[in-house]
Amino acid sequence: MALDQKLLEILACPEDKGSLLYFESEHALYNPRLKRRYEIRDDIPVMLVEEATTVDDAEHERLMKKAAADSTPSTLSA
Repeated sequence: MALDQKLLEILACPEDKGSLLYFESEHALYNPRLKRRYEIRDDIPVMLVEEATTVDDAEHERLMKKAAADSTPSTLSA
């Protein structure tokens, strides 16, 4: 299930307060500035810095290519 658009509009990275990319198919929100992925579990975004995953350069590149190629990721703004 996709996250509600109203929720997506208010979500921001808890560390830098910046915008996020939403990857519905991967159940994740992503901060490309910090290379940090936030999981979505049971349709609830886990927005805790200590539970986020820092991705390596290869994964960052993959996510950025996916965001550029896929029309479904949403950029979220704070």
